[in-house]
Amino acid sequence: MGLKLPLSELDARIIESIAAGERTVHIANKVYLSRQGVEYHVSKLLQRLRVPNRPALIAKVYSMGILSVGTWPPEVCRERLD
Repeated sequence: MGLKLPLSELDARIIESIAAGERTVHIANKVYLSRQGVEYHVSKLLQRLRVPNRPALIAKVYSMGILSVGTWPPEVCRERLD
């Protein structure tokens, strides 16, 4: 694809949480942000990856090799972090 996507630790934790099916409020508590703060970061990830919604975000990060295959809970490959 050619899209370089270095991720921050916060991006990685949000992606992992969405992939695990966690609700926004739970993610917010986990990463010490407000619900709106999590929504902001999710919207920025959607824009960066040019996808319309959370399911498409997770499908795309799996297809890009950002999330490890065969692990539960989902984990971002650490070499993809800043």
